[in-house]
This record gives sequence, C-alpha cells and structure tokens, in this order.
Amino acid sequence: MAVIVALGVLLGSPIPGHTLQEPGTLTGTVVSSDDGSGLSSALIRAPDLGRYAVSDGSGRFRIAGIPPGEHRLEVERIGYRSVTLTATLEETWGEAPSLEIPMDPDPVVLSGLVVSVSGELQRRAESAASVGRVSGETIREVNPAHPAEIMNRIPGVWVSPTSTEGHMTAIRQPITTQPVYLFLEDGVPTRSPGFFNHNALYEVNVPQADRIEVIRGPGTSLYGSDAIGGVIDVGTRAASVDPEFAGTLEGNSLGFTRLLATASGSRNNDGLRLDLNLTEGDDWRDNSEYDRRSATLRWDRTLGSGRSLRTTATWSSVYQEDPSVISREDLASDPSVNYHPITYRSVEALRITSRFERRTDRSVVQVTPFFRWNTLDLMPSWMLNFDPVIYESGHASTGLMLRYHQDVSGIRGRVTTGLDLDRSPGNRTEDRIAVSRDGSFAVEWERADRIYDYEAVFRGVSPYVQINSNPWPGLHLSGGVRYDDVAFDYTSALTPLQDGPHRRPANTRVTYSNLGPSLGAAWSIVDELGVFASFRESFRSPSEGQLFRQGAAESTVSLNPVRSRSLDGGFRGNVGERLGYEISFFHMDVQDDIVSFQRPEDGLRESLNAGRTRHRGLEAGLSFHLPGDLVADATWTRASHEYVEWKPRPNQDLGGNRMEQAPRDLASARLRAPLPGLDGGHMELEWVSMGEFWMDPTNENRYEGHDLWNLRAEAPLVRGMAVQLRVLNLLDEAYAERASYNPFRGAELSPGKPQAVFVGLRYRWAR
Repeated sequence: MAVIVALGVLLGSPIPGHTLQEPGTLTGTVVSSDDGSGLSSALIRAPDLGRYAVSDGSGRFRIAGIPPGEHRLEVERIGYRSVTLTATLEETWGEAPSLEIPMDPDPVVLSGLVVSVSGELQRRAESAASVGRVSGETIREVNPAHPAEIMNRIPGVWVSPTSTEGHMTAIRQPITTQPVYLFLEDGVPTRSPGFFNHNALYEVNVPQADRIEVIRGPGTSLYGSDAIGGVIDVGTRAASVDPEFAGTLEGNSLGFTRLLATASGSRNNDGLRLDLNLTEGDDWRDNSEYDRRSATLRWDRTLGSGRSLRTTATWSSVYQEDPSVISREDLASDPSVNYHPITYRSVEALRITSRFERRTDRSVVQVTPFFRWNTLDLMPSWMLNFDPVIYESGHASTGLMLRYHQDVSGIRGRVTTGLDLDRSPGNRTEDRIAVSRDGSFAVEWERADRIYDYEAVFRGVSPYVQINSNPWPGLHLSGGVRYDDVAFDYTSALTPLQDGPHRRPANTRVTYSNLGPSLGAAWSIVDELGVFASFRESFRSPSEGQLFRQGAAESTVSLNPVRSRSLDGGFRGNVGERLGYEISFFHMDVQDDIVSFQRPEDGLRESLNAGRTRHRGLEAGLSFHLPGDLVADATWTRASHEYVEWKPRPNQDLGGNRMEQAPRDLASARLRAPLPGLDGGHMELEWVSMGEFWMDPTNENRYEGHDLWNLRAEAPLVRGMAVQLRVLNLLDEAYAERASYNPFRGAELSPGKPQAVFVGLRYRWAR
C-alpha cells in the first residue's frame, strides 16, 4: 500500500512532487531556491500529528507514521523563510517521486526553533525565556577547537578557557567555577547534580554536535538543581537518510592536531550515526600535553504507530597536563612558562541514554532511562602554592526521566507533567603531597598522609508540571512548578577531624527540598515585534565537594542551599528583511550564594554562604544583512554583579562591593563575506571583547580587560572537499583568560593563547 501526496502552499496552490516509499512514510528533499542545493538542518513538521524530521547533510528527510487524511506541513530553517504546505494523503497502490521543497533565503537569522524551554520543538518567538541557539551548520563552519569559540556567539553567554578544553562560564553570573549551570546532552544532565564539574563541556563532543541551546537565567520547571545561571543543552546528530561519510583533518601552528569523522545512514526503520573526535597537542605552554578521544553512537528506530526509540552512547577520555597561573610580568614576557610542570588531570566519562517515545495527535509520552559513569584523577595546579594535594573522584548514576505532554483544548495549550529520578553513588580519595621546588618551579612530588576517603550517595526525586497556553493569537502563556527533594548519604573511611586545614565531618545524611514556580508570557504584537517576560525561582543544593571536603571551614555540612529569584524580559523581532534583534533585561537576587573565600591569615580557602548577591543587566543580539551578501552579527552584555549582604568575618563587611571576576561588559561581533569566484566559499572577521573587572572581593585590584581579533575562511576545492583556515588572536595580543588576586602572591593570571594558525581539510561524501 502506498499513499498519493498532494501538496499545496498555505494559499492552496499546488506544488509538484509527492512520495511515499513505505506506508505512512513521507520522504523528500529541502533545497535552496537560489541554486537548488540541499539544505541541512531544516525542520519539517506535521504539527497536528506531533511528528517532525530534520533534513540531513544533503537536505533529505523522512517522516514516518503519517496516516491518511489532510495534514499541515511546516518547514523552517534558520536563514530561510518558512514554508507552510497542506498535505492530503490518500490510500492507494504504487509509488511516487520524491517531494522537493524549495526555500527562499531570509537574511534575518535570529529567528528559529528551540527544544530546551518546553522539552518540545517550539518557535523562539513563542517562548517567555531568554534562550539562544547555535545550529549544527554554524558549529561545523566555526569548527571550534575550544567550546568558547562557539559559545561566545550567543548573547549573554561567555566561556573562558582555563586550559586546553577546561573552562569557566559566565551566564548572568561572574566568570565562575561554581555549580550554578546545568549541562545537558539531548535534554539529559551529563552529570549528577550532586557531583558538579565546571569543565563539563569537555565531557561532551561539542564540535560534532547538532545544536547548542542556552536558557539564560534559572531554568523552567523542567529543570532542577544547578539551573540558576543557565541551562546548556548540547544535541547529538540524528542519522542521515542516505549513507554519508564526512571527515575533517586539521592542525595549527602551536602543535594541535585533530581528526573529526562521522559515518551515518538509515535502512528501513533504523538509522545509525557514529562520530569520532581524536585530538592531540596544542602544547604551546611548557609541559602542557593534551590528548582527547571521544565517540558518540546514536541509533534511531521507528517502531510504528507513533512509537520511536532513540539510544545514544557517548564516551570521552581526556588527559592533560594542568599548567599553572602566572604573574603579570611573565604574562608580558614569557606567557608559555609553567611553574607547575608536575600537575595533570585525567578524565573518563561514559553516558548511555535510551528514550522511548509514543506520539498521538494530542499527546506525547517519553520514558528515558540513563546510565552515567565519570571519573577524575587530578593534581590541581591552583592548589599547589597553598595546599598541595592529589585526588581521585568519580560517580556512577542510574536514573529515569518520565515526561508526558497532553494537548488540552479548554486552555488552547498543552500540559506537561514529569518526574526525574537520580541515584548516584560517588567517592573521593585525597592525599596531601610533598612538593620539591627549584625556585618558582614545582619539579617533584611524593604522597604524604591521606586527608579524605569517603563515599557519598546522591539521591534526587523531582516531580514537576508545566502549562503552556495560547489563549488568543499571538499570546503565549506558561506557568509551572517543580519540587526537588535531594539527599546525600555520606560515609567516611577516616575518623572525624575538627581542627587543622583538612577537617573532616562525621558520617551524616544531608537533605534539601525546594518548591520552585515559574511564570512567563510572550506576545507577538505584530509580525516584526514581540515582547516577553518571565519570573522564575530556582535552587541548587551544595555539591559533594562543598559539603564533605571540609578544609579549614568550621562546618560545611551545615551549608544552606542556594536560592534565586529572577525577573527577565525584553523584546525581539526584525526590521524589514535586513535586521533581526533580541534585547533582554534581567534582575536576579541569589540568597545564600556559596562562595570560595580566601582567608587573609593563611591563604586557605573556605566555602561559605555569602548572604545575598544581586545580578542585573542587559543582553543584546543583532544580525544584519548588508548589500553584496555581507552578513554581520553582534552580541553585547552589560551587567552588574554585587554582594548585597556578606560578612565573611565579624570585622569584615563586603556588602555593596562588586563581585570578583565579573566584567561589566562582554561583547563580540562578526562580519561574513563570500569569497569572489568560489561558490560556497566565505570568510569571517571576528572581534571579541572582555571588559575590566575586579580580581578580588575587596575591590582593590583590577584586570584591565582585552580585545581580540579572529579570522576564519573556507573555500571549496573539488567536489565534496573544502579547505578551512582560522587565525585566532590575529594580532598576537598578550592577555589573560582568568585573573585573580592573592594577598600573598599578588596577581595570578591564566594566559590566553597566542596567535594560532589552523589549517584543515574537510571532505564529505553522500550517496
């Protein structure tokens, strides 16, 4: 049995071409109306059925489970005008040629669709949240060697490298390592909330991702602990319809080499994709060896009757020597110097998730069991000067995410209910080490006494409900509530210790709970202008290291959870066909913020509740289409981060001070131009700017900020092959990615990379 598909535009005019290769399965190709080339990453959606597909690298797509009858099809892609079609499917015999859907270029590129806000595809214009998105096509063009190269294109988002792929993040927060961000892969947390790692993006295969979405500020009711500063969701790529192979081989002038390879294809009801990332080098600093191995295997299976199964396995192994911070003098004269050539970190991460989904015309059921395993073996370079240690930590997780979407005609919207379950046993062993030095350089080490040896089992139970309603055309309302009940069971193999620099708590159980609401509204006043606003409350429990790695603090198991209240809003839209914009404003108060305080008497650090901090600012994103096929875009964040109430010592009041490592301004801009005579060739000039900021909470020492220029270009060679060129830090500026001030050692800076020239060869074959 086959189906004859008669297609028409929204006004009802017919469009030639129709297909059905299998009963109830629609296939076709999305192409550019300019040259007929296939368009990847286009969304083809049958909204009345809740079915959709994304076109592959050749523009091909396949939607299964289409019953006979008349249905509306919507086709959208960033950079192209949306197409709406009607499809009438009638039962008959025989087969028909493949459907071809042309799309007209649209220079306004800030529109698009997002998944992370509601857990389902929706237009960003309908969302009350401040959310940014980078497409897989952009990721492939930028080909980032570090996540910062792609993340910093999103308004309100800043990632600072700390080592080869280590990073600190600033989203409505200072540049920080604190656990205030939730990292996801395909909507599933990459780590247990109890075992946060600020470097979590090096456990994700970012350069081969399908998309990156960032919810700025506290997450919606779908997300729990850690979702205070923002939610970062990295999507994996689905299988292509036809067999496909692609690879990129590249190197740079600083010793970096990388091979990215992917193979993909579908047969009958199954689709497979395998991604590989093999990276070495970038050892421009002394004793900074780096080695990365990553693989992602994704299997998509259509089960029929609206049912599907998506299974993803992701593995990463990272080894890197951990260079030290340096002085201002060495930043100017010898930024490659490494005072701590003995330090290192070794990371292993494995995640397996399997999402079963059943869709009807009015409901969606999703059942997602998952398994995670993470280990970290580390000698931290930042502790070598005041508290040298070496430790091993890790956790294994088993969990389940249940989610149910139901369309409700009475509210002209959808109700989403869900339950997240997480059980994560973890452990840590930590030894003090004795370090031998040659002047400023740490050259040898040996183990001393054991200071921590414990197990901590995290348990989380989180039900939630979220309602999205469209009471009248153009107005979209959302509201929800989430309850989080989390606990740690801590057992130490060592006796409790209540004095000294490495105190240890006694065996204990710590519990936290929170009920957090979220409300939002988005109103499309006219096609060119929309406004949005939201209120969200969120919390995060202290992490395992903050609770049980007591250090010199009097007590850490009594730390309060961090709670936040956030108001944000703004407007977005376009001016004609040349300018797209989004401007957001935010105000967030954080109660009991957990900060790391450096004691002036001995330089040791304590984890303390800071009373109250306040975060306010403006985030702007603009895109322009200029004559001559020039495209420009820019982002700007202006923010204030301050301590409202904080007395780390009875005689010390830091209330009213600016928070350290909190630039007032962060900005970037890009100008893209076609390469004359090279079809598909292009070049891009980028400017990236970090403003000045205080390096200490006492606001006595300042980092002056910096400006960088980058250049990227790509040119086709023969069919399926292209050459890529990138020059990062074009003017070879000396700058710091991270800057802090130590009362004993002065300014400590993490040097940024000098000028680096990347040359790569990219090849793609598709049948």
